[in-house]
Amino acid sequence: MVELNLQRQIPAKPVPGPHSRKPLGTCLRDQGVISSSQLQQALRMQARQNAPLGEILVGEGWASRAEVLSALSEQTGLQIADLEHNPPAADLCALRPVAFWLAHNVLPWMRVGPILLIATSRPDRFEEVAAALGDTGYTVLPVLAGAEQIDAAIARHFAAELAQAAETRVEARQSCRNWKAVARIRPLATTMLLITLFAAFPAQGLTVLLWATLVTLALFLLLRISGLMAYLIPRRSRPVAEDPFRLPCVSILVPLYKEKEIADALIARLQRLTYPKALLDVILVLEEQDDVTKAALRDVQLPSWIRALEVPKLGNLTTKPRAMNYALDFCRGEILGVWDAEDAPLPDQIETVARHFATAPGDVVCLQGVLDYYNPRTNWRSRCFTIEYSGWFRVILKGIARLGLVVPLGGTTFFFRRDKLVELGGWDAHNVTEDADLGVRLCRAGYRTEIVNTATYEEANFRAWPWIKQRSRWLKGFMVTYLVHMRAPLQLLRDLGPLRFLGLQAFFLGTLGQFLLAPVLWVFWLIFLNLSHPFQHIMTPEFLRGCVYLFLTAEAANLLVGVLGVIAGNRRFLLPWVPTMILYFPLGVLAAYKGLWELAVKPFFWDKTQHGHAVEECDATISRAALRPVSNGS
Repeated sequence: MVELNLQRQIPAKPVPGPHSRKPLGTCLRDQGVISSSQLQQALRMQARQNAPLGEILVGEGWASRAEVLSALSEQTGLQIADLEHNPPAADLCALRPVAFWLAHNVLPWMRVGPILLIATSRPDRFEEVAAALGDTGYTVLPVLAGAEQIDAAIARHFAAELAQAAETRVEARQSCRNWKAVARIRPLATTMLLITLFAAFPAQGLTVLLWATLVTLALFLLLRISGLMAYLIPRRSRPVAEDPFRLPCVSILVPLYKEKEIADALIARLQRLTYPKALLDVILVLEEQDDVTKAALRDVQLPSWIRALEVPKLGNLTTKPRAMNYALDFCRGEILGVWDAEDAPLPDQIETVARHFATAPGDVVCLQGVLDYYNPRTNWRSRCFTIEYSGWFRVILKGIARLGLVVPLGGTTFFFRRDKLVELGGWDAHNVTEDADLGVRLCRAGYRTEIVNTATYEEANFRAWPWIKQRSRWLKGFMVTYLVHMRAPLQLLRDLGPLRFLGLQAFFLGTLGQFLLAPVLWVFWLIFLNLSHPFQHIMTPEFLRGCVYLFLTAEAANLLVGVLGVIAGNRRFLLPWVPTMILYFPLGVLAAYKGLWELAVKPFFWDKTQHGHAVEECDATISRAALRPVSNGS
């Protein structure tokens, strides 16, 4: 406990009643911090924004947080606590669990005899806190502190507890964290067993291999055609939120790790946002040991609505989902979104998200935005990457969402109702595709995802080896996610229902099968060239003809999806490159087997993708793409 000279300590005064308060804006105006016109404008803005007046003034740059805190002290008669130089005592913090202090954004500062001083940034909400602390045996009184200073003090006192909780938020039965060594090796052992059986019984092995390839291809084709048809069938748009519409506070997590090249560009892109700054809570999530990113941000002046949060190091796990789980408790918004370090969201993206949520049914807890690339002309691979994402996010994923199937979320530009994300347990800290896993878990809980009418542009991974590393992490994560949720397939079927269950099988088995079993499909080129091939003794001409029809249908569907995606994204200059997509995916086979090996030896290893190697090619291209309407997926 902190001991002070009680004779010199000025006790906190109780909060005066409403009749005796001078309005905060008047205090700031009388202190000469703001003008009368600024005060009137801020009051008009408050009618449309669910934010305190002080936050609006700070967000508009008319007052600093220190000036608002000083005016709040004058208004309430409360002293200002210095939590940094006079930190709270550990025994006082132990009066309640950390969840209590986080939920109320308060912390016990010190004890003065029978009086317990509680630091708060919102004295207008203190009655609820005082009532909850009524059983402590103290007379509870408030003192003032900035919200960020309170957060920092909570993080210091509960660092180990919060870091540990970040690794275990998701319940064990839906997490991969409890995999034993035997469980991790099982996929590799199964593969080795199949290879052994194949060598012992080659004819039967070839038959099984062929059928596995055809079934996974058919499943993936079924999913793509279903999504394509749902995309092409017109749907009635949901009405937009009517004015006046009171905008909510929105928190955005931006996980950063060893991002030396991205800091200045990231802040510049975030400053393009048009959402009211008083309602923006952008958190740059850093790892405690990441000196590279901290050095890059050291010389960057962060706006009032952007803050940095360091995740304490605990053990050897350093993953994006763990970092976001840690930051989740410090978010202040009703809506929570995620962007990556290299992202360039459309300036009005958050307004679009807020309006969509305002009219969405209660079971829609997540909105997924469209991902696109700002460097499609860098080289052939960046062109193909852009075509791939355009087809997936603008066509297939939109159709899947319309059908109510499981939507495997992208790792960025998705937005959650924060209370529902907390209910779901956040992210699986050990899963390297935490986004796809979260998409499955929200469906299992009875919720839905819709596609929102907005886009984010990021850097296409255009170099061969980084592309392989990134794709191997995704495919390994898909393997992990599928194995975790198929631990109890009957329970999964009951949770999802038959249609969603089939959709999940089609996505995961189809995606993984198309990469792991691609060499089987390549063998068919020998058939078309009239050369000897391994399947010539187990295939009838009729069966071969059916296979050819299946392959042609799959290629036609892929071609159509690519064309429609490029057109929907206003990237028509990519149309001549769509047929070359058949040459784009072979590297994915190497990535798939790299992922399979890592699944056995290091399933939680996060193969970091380095950014900052390309620049935005043309803002006009992005602007034109933004003009293309994207259905809300309802």
